[in-house]
Amino acid sequence: MNLDKKVSIVLIDDHKLFREGVKRILEFEPSFDVVAEGDDGIIASKLVKEYNPDVVLMDINMPNMNGVQATAELVRNHPKSKVIILSIHDDENYVTHALKTGAQGYLLKEMDSNSLIEAIKVVSEGGSYLHPKVTNNLVQEYRRLAKETVSVGIGSRIEYHRPLHLLTKRECEVLQLLADGKSNRAVAEALYISEKTVKNHVSNILQKMNVNDRTQAVVSAIRKGWVEVL
Repeated sequence: MNLDKKVSIVLIDDHKLFREGVKRILEFEPSFDVVAEGDDGIIASKLVKEYNPDVVLMDINMPNMNGVQATAELVRNHPKSKVIILSIHDDENYVTHALKTGAQGYLLKEMDSNSLIEAIKVVSEGGSYLHPKVTNNLVQEYRRLAKETVSVGIGSRIEYHRPLHLLTKRECEVLQLLADGKSNRAVAEALYISEKTVKNHVSNILQKMNVNDRTQAVVSAIRKGWVEVL
């Protein structure tokens, strides 16, 4: 990202107190610029058309037009503006619906300010970002589905194989921790490396696995038996 260019943000949430709190957090980040704010999906569409922001922070539950409906419209009409959903719902149905609609990120409103800032930076650079709790719930759901569709004989065990033909040993360790629902910070702490190094590893994993984001990487790894899911 060009360090001289600020990330322009439109903030949409019908709870004024929450919106003001988020705006205050973002204004402390010198690389961000909150250019407009609104309280429903219809206003979001008008503001994005007017300001053409890099990122739209969008509440999922709003009157007149909800966040998912607004996201679908924005993705169709303003594809350069990336949408991050803000929600109180961690249910995988909400998450998958939002992602299928075109959202590049999904954050829970219980997040901390560092996660919010990291998510905006990642998404503005073309990546995707899910709240760690959301990622964990998605993984748990895939585990449940796998148990329903895969029969294992009595006394037998599923064997997991590290993809050392594709990834380095360290990248395999990072992939496993992503499957465990760890954030970049948690991965860094677990492996005693910097967050910047973690981001580099994640980027390499996505490129080598030919996927767009960490969720796709985890799902693909589970299907191929590259990570432990017991």
